Amino acid sequence: MNYLAELFLIAISAALINNFVLYYFVGICPFIGVSREVDMAVGMGCAVTFVITIAAFLSWTITTFVLIPGAPLSAFIAGFFLTPENAALVDLTILSYIVYIFAIASSVQFVEMYVRKFFPALYKSFGVFLPLITTNCAILFACLTIMSHVSGVDNPADVWGLGESLTLAIFGGLGFTIAIVIMSGIREELEFCDIPDALKGAAITLIIAGILAMAFMGFTGVDSGLKKVLKPSQVKEAVIH
Repeated sequence: MNYLAELFLIAISAALINNFVLYYFVGICPFIGVSREVDMAVGMGCAVTFVITIAAFLSWTITTFVLIPGAPLSAFIAGFFLTPENAALVDLTILSYIVYIFAIASSVQFVEMYVRKFFPALYKSFGVFLPLITTNCAILFACLTIMSHVSGVDNPADVWGLGESLTLAIFGGLGFTIAIVIMSGIREELEFCDIPDALKGAAITLIIAGILAMAFMGFTGVDSGLKKVLKPSQVKEAVIH
């Protein structure tokens, strides 16, 4: 029950409360560039969700089995050159940025080939923005968040497994999709509005993004209330200590 509650809290937090775009302000480039039409925004949201899920799976696997101190694969290879005690201390987390970028780039290439093969119209509508998913900092942000919950955690019980990591990725992508679809719907309606020349284009878009960010602040504290309901025992222990 506690495990399912933890997954539910991660999902709600990633999708709404701590939305990647409107709370952490990552992934702004595609959020602004591909939010002119709802159909295009839905396609980009699905593509980002797919890529971020694959990247999260790869990053958790590589971090757990290769990068962190005591990782099985790195300890096994280091054991040929070092004593078992020193091999278990090998820390490769300094390579995390490079490894994650390669994982994201390979995921994007897979998605690009798939969309170009089966959805050519959608591929043409994306234009340059589909390859630019590689530079979408929301995906790298998710990978680094997963690493922070796998490496350097004081309490071993708080270390994230694959379930928590994939939950963050899937619902983080869903939150991105929600944000970009809302923005695209508003921007479609703006085509029929009389906007001052000085605010046309990126200016009015950024103003709307700020208003949406303030609206999503209304979800602040929801996770604390849900935690009290779903995990009352842990909340009581925290109050006692």
